Amino acid sequence: CAVKAAHVLSEIAKNEEMKKPCIEANLVLTLIPLLESTDQEMLLHAGRAIGRICYDNRDLQEQLVKVGVITSLVRILTDYAESEPLVHVDLLALCNLAYLDTAKEALSKTKVAEQLVKQLRRAENHERLEMVFEVLQALAENDALKVQLVEAGVQEVLSEILLRLQGSSQAEDTCIVKAASDLIVSLLLGGKKKGILMVQIHKETTSKSPLRRGLVICFCCFHFLNRDTSATYGNCVRMVQLGVIHQLLDLLEKHVESGDVSVQHAALSALRNLAIPVINKVQMLEESLAERIQALLRSEMPPVQFKLLETLRMLADGQADAAEILGQDPMLLNRLVQWCNANDHAGVRGEAHRLLASILRHNRSQEVVKAIQEAQGVKHLVSMTTSKHAALQNEALDALAIASAIDLETLEESFKESQLVQSLHKLLQDNNTSPEVKYNSMGLLCSLLNSGDLRQEIEEDKIKETLEQLCSHSNANVVKEAVTTLQVLRGET
Repeated sequence: CAVKAAHVLSEIAKNEEMKKPCIEANLVLTLIPLLESTDQEMLLHAGRAIGRICYDNRDLQEQLVKVGVITSLVRILTDYAESEPLVHVDLLALCNLAYLDTAKEALSKTKVAEQLVKQLRRAENHERLEMVFEVLQALAENDALKVQLVEAGVQEVLSEILLRLQGSSQAEDTCIVKAASDLIVSLLLGGKKKGILMVQIHKETTSKSPLRRGLVICFCCFHFLNRDTSATYGNCVRMVQLGVIHQLLDLLEKHVESGDVSVQHAALSALRNLAIPVINKVQMLEESLAERIQALLRSEMPPVQFKLLETLRMLADGQADAAEILGQDPMLLNRLVQWCNANDHAGVRGEAHRLLASILRHNRSQEVVKAIQEAQGVKHLVSMTTSKHAALQNEALDALAIASAIDLETLEESFKESQLVQSLHKLLQDNNTSPEVKYNSMGLLCSLLNSGDLRQEIEEDKIKETLEQLCSHSNANVVKEAVTTLQVLRGET
């Protein structure tokens, strides 16, 4: 009668009000030995009964782990891997227990990782995939289990799933793709064993198999490197050291002609994020990243254009060598000027302006200033000073000030044609202009006063009166800069 009794209990335990009587009758400890049975029906009903009685009861769940239920669950998953009902019950139990630290510790001493990867590979529906992912996500919080999962080949199965569902617009597929990418993030971020994990996963990405190489694509598709943690920073550096840059560049070059926008966008997303650490910028520059990705300049796809511009800007940030390389490339500069006029795509237009400003801000070369002048990019930087965003205004003002200090004579005519002096005056007069923008505007004015023609424009536009008013501004830095600018204007310094 044991099988029938277990069946009755599993049905009774569906009722929330009956759980307490079941617990008081000590039925959980009575049912646990039944999990050692070889009768599949017994295992099914006993498992359901235990799961329903212990659901959402942490004390009981801890007790289950203490009496060794984890070993029984892994044995069932191993011996009856093709029994859909038993696997379903087993996964439900693991979903409920896997978040306990004691359960993770117990599971790390079993071959659960190997069995879960097998179930992930043979899962044929979204519900099963979601259940396995839920368990795996919980286990990925444990260092030992992370390593076991990677050694069991979880990354290969994830890449297969992601490539299979790539481009799908169905909501269920999107959920699975997100779960898979989140699991990769969990495997890579933090942990004492992250170095081992990086090496193991790198082996997969260097494989000639397109399925395994697809893992690189999923890394960047979901921008896991954007997370601002010390562990992530270390992973960025480690990935560049392992040569992932070449994998991504190969992907880019392979898909430039095919027009696969998702791959191009994904690879550029990864490159952009990998370029954040300063040490990576240097190595990526040495490996000619800037030159190699410029093949994408001919792309007509706004998502690719935007991500390309963002990647190049991140590479140039703080790197004079990179700024000099980019700033002397006629093809890039001409394309940038075209994109600065891209009225149909505000994101591309804004990012083109920012890259242009970044090249000047981080550059110290007179040749770069002349190249940007010849490409007619100066007028776009002047228009950038009137942006609605203070951050963009400051980037433009800094760039123009640095360029003026390097070679004002070359820029003088463009400044006059684009009415830079008048634009700066408006910024200083506008009460809505931020103090930092006013401060930087006056700094640029001081540079312009070194030109006779521009000094004349400044005097004719009666900026002196505005500067005198700013000497009583509420911001101390603005006041100080106004006093300095007036002294320069009067020839006192």
